Amino acid sequence: MSFVQRYFRTDMKWIGTVALAAVIAATGLQGCSSVGEVMNNGYVVDEQSLALVPEGSSRKQVLLSLGTPSTTATFDNEVFYYISQKRKRAAAFMKPALVDQSVLAIYFDKDGVVKQRSNYTLKDGKVFDMISRTTPTGGKDLTFLAQLLSGGAGAAAARNAISGLQTQ
Repeated sequence: MSFVQRYFRTDMKWIGTVALAAVIAATGLQGCSSVGEVMNNGYVVDEQSLALVPEGSSRKQVLLSLGTPSTTATFDNEVFYYISQKRKRAAAFMKPALVDQSVLAIYFDKDGVVKQRSNYTLKDGKVFDMISRTTPTGGKDLTFLAQLLSGGAGAAAARNAISGLQTQ
Protein backbone atom coordinates (compact mmCIF):
# COMPACT_ATOMS: atom_id res chain seq x y z
CA MET A 1 0.00 0.00 0.00
CA SER A 2 1.51 3.32 -1.03
CA PHE A 3 0.79 6.56 0.60
CA VAL A 4 0.36 9.68 -1.46
CA GLN A 5 0.56 12.96 0.34
CA ARG A 6 -2.16 15.33 -0.65
CA TYR A 7 -1.98 19.10 -0.31
CA PHE A 8 -5.12 20.97 0.57
CA ARG A 9 -5.84 24.61 -0.10
CA THR A 10 -5.19 25.58 3.50
CA ASP A 11 -1.75 23.91 3.32
CA MET A 12 -0.91 25.78 0.09
CA LYS A 13 -1.89 29.13 1.64
CA TRP A 14 0.31 28.43 4.63
CA ILE A 15 3.31 27.48 2.43
CA GLY A 16 2.78 30.62 0.32
CA THR A 17 2.65 32.81 3.42
CA VAL A 18 5.87 31.31 4.79
CA ALA A 19 7.63 31.75 1.44
CA LEU A 20 6.49 35.40 1.21
CA ALA A 21 7.69 36.10 4.76
CA ALA A 22 11.09 34.55 3.97
CA VAL A 23 11.48 36.72 0.86
CA ILE A 24 10.54 39.90 2.77
CA ALA A 25 12.95 39.05 5.61
CA ALA A 26 15.81 38.35 3.19
CA THR A 27 15.18 41.60 1.31
CA GLY A 28 15.07 43.59 4.54
CA LEU A 29 18.32 42.08 5.80
CA GLN A 30 20.14 42.98 2.57
CA GLY A 31 19.76 46.67 3.43
CA CYS A 32 21.42 46.14 6.83
CA SER A 33 24.98 46.10 5.59
CA SER A 34 27.58 47.55 7.92
CA VAL A 35 29.62 49.13 5.11
CA GLY A 36 27.24 51.90 4.07
CA GLU A 37 28.43 54.73 1.86
CA VAL A 38 31.96 56.14 2.11
CA MET A 39 32.59 59.65 0.77
CA ASN A 40 36.05 61.10 0.21
CA ASN A 41 36.23 64.89 -0.07
CA GLY A 42 39.22 67.01 -0.98
CA TYR A 43 42.72 65.92 -1.91
CA VAL A 44 43.49 62.24 -1.28
CA VAL A 45 47.24 61.94 -0.64
CA ASP A 46 49.03 59.55 -2.98
CA GLU A 47 52.24 58.19 -1.43
CA GLN A 48 54.00 57.94 -4.82
CA SER A 49 53.26 61.59 -5.63
CA LEU A 50 54.31 62.63 -2.14
CA ALA A 51 57.64 60.80 -2.60
CA LEU A 52 58.35 63.06 -5.60
CA VAL A 53 58.38 66.10 -3.27
CA PRO A 54 61.25 65.64 -0.79
CA GLU A 55 62.66 68.50 1.26
CA GLY A 56 64.65 70.78 -1.05
CA SER A 57 62.14 70.56 -3.94
CA SER A 58 61.00 73.69 -5.73
CA ARG A 59 57.50 75.19 -5.60
CA LYS A 60 57.03 74.27 -9.29
CA GLN A 61 57.91 70.63 -8.59
CA VAL A 62 55.31 70.55 -5.78
CA LEU A 63 52.64 71.92 -8.11
CA LEU A 64 53.55 69.40 -10.83
CA SER A 65 53.60 66.42 -8.44
CA LEU A 66 50.71 67.18 -6.08
CA GLY A 67 48.65 69.64 -8.12
CA THR A 68 46.99 72.82 -6.98
CA PRO A 69 46.65 72.99 -3.18
CA SER A 70 43.27 73.13 -1.43
CA THR A 71 44.36 76.44 0.09
CA THR A 72 47.50 78.44 0.77
CA ALA A 73 48.78 80.54 3.66
CA THR A 74 46.82 83.76 4.05
CA PHE A 75 49.56 86.35 3.66
CA ASP A 76 52.79 85.18 2.06
CA ASN A 77 51.98 81.91 0.16
CA GLU A 78 54.78 80.16 2.06
CA VAL A 79 52.58 77.13 2.92
CA PHE A 80 50.48 74.88 0.68
CA TYR A 81 47.64 72.93 2.37
CA TYR A 82 46.14 69.78 0.84
CA ILE A 83 42.98 68.93 2.81
CA SER A 84 40.95 65.72 2.69
CA GLN A 85 38.07 64.26 4.69
CA LYS A 86 36.50 60.82 4.81
CA ARG A 87 32.85 60.51 5.85
CA LYS A 88 30.59 57.47 6.25
CA ARG A 89 26.85 57.02 6.46
CA ALA A 90 24.85 53.85 6.86
CA ALA A 91 21.94 54.90 4.62
CA ALA A 92 21.37 57.58 2.00
CA PHE A 93 19.00 59.58 4.20
CA MET A 94 21.34 59.74 7.21
CA LYS A 95 23.80 62.53 7.96
CA PRO A 96 27.40 61.52 7.18
CA ALA A 97 29.74 61.15 10.15
CA LEU A 98 33.35 62.35 9.92
CA VAL A 99 35.67 59.33 10.16
CA ASP A 100 39.05 60.69 9.11
CA GLN A 101 40.54 64.07 8.26
CA SER A 102 43.99 64.81 6.92
CA VAL A 103 45.82 68.08 6.22
CA LEU A 104 49.11 67.83 4.35
CA ALA A 105 51.12 71.05 4.83
CA ILE A 106 54.10 71.84 2.61
CA TYR A 107 56.24 74.66 4.09
CA PHE A 108 58.51 76.76 1.84
CA ASP A 109 61.41 79.02 2.74
CA LYS A 110 61.95 82.52 1.26
CA ASP A 111 63.52 81.06 -1.91
CA GLY A 112 60.49 78.85 -2.69
CA VAL A 113 62.17 75.60 -1.65
CA VAL A 114 60.41 72.95 0.49
CA LYS A 115 61.80 73.13 4.00
CA GLN A 116 59.28 70.84 5.78
CA ARG A 117 56.33 68.52 5.14
CA SER A 118 53.75 67.90 7.86
CA ASN A 119 50.70 65.67 7.96
CA TYR A 120 48.00 66.66 10.47
CA THR A 121 45.08 64.38 11.38
CA LEU A 122 42.00 64.59 13.61
CA LYS A 123 44.17 64.00 16.68
CA ASP A 124 46.19 67.15 15.92
CA GLY A 125 43.32 69.63 15.79
CA LYS A 126 39.62 70.21 15.94
CA VAL A 127 37.01 69.10 13.42
CA PHE A 128 35.92 71.69 10.90
CA ASP A 129 33.34 71.62 8.16
CA MET A 130 34.87 72.16 4.71
CA ILE A 131 31.50 72.83 3.09
CA SER A 132 29.35 75.08 5.21
CA ARG A 133 26.33 76.66 3.59
CA THR A 134 25.09 78.72 6.55
CA THR A 135 26.05 82.24 7.51
CA PRO A 136 25.41 83.19 11.14
CA THR A 137 23.68 86.52 11.63
CA GLY A 138 23.35 88.72 14.67
CA GLY A 139 20.13 89.57 16.46
CA LYS A 140 17.02 87.57 17.19
CA ASP A 141 14.80 85.77 14.73
CA LEU A 142 11.24 86.82 15.63
CA THR A 143 8.06 85.15 14.47
CA PHE A 144 5.32 87.16 12.78
CA LEU A 145 3.25 87.21 15.99
CA ALA A 146 6.24 88.38 18.08
CA GLN A 147 6.92 91.18 15.58
CA LEU A 148 3.24 92.16 15.63
CA LEU A 149 3.19 92.36 19.44
CA SER A 150 6.50 94.25 19.64
CA GLY A 151 5.46 96.87 17.06
CA GLY A 152 8.24 95.91 14.62
CA ALA A 153 8.15 95.40 10.86
CA GLY A 154 5.40 92.80 11.18
CA ALA A 155 3.12 95.33 12.86
CA ALA A 156 3.65 97.84 10.05
CA ALA A 157 2.85 95.17 7.45
CA ALA A 158 -0.31 94.19 9.37
CA ARG A 159 -1.42 97.84 9.60
CA ASN A 160 -0.89 98.30 5.86
CA ALA A 161 -2.85 95.14 5.10
CA ILE A 162 -5.73 96.18 7.39
CA SER A 163 -5.87 99.71 5.98
CA GLY A 164 -5.84 98.25 2.44
CA LEU A 165 -8.85 96.11 3.30
CA GLN A 166 -10.74 99.04 4.82
CA THR A 167 -10.32 101.27 1.74
CA GLN A 168 -11.86 98.66 -0.57
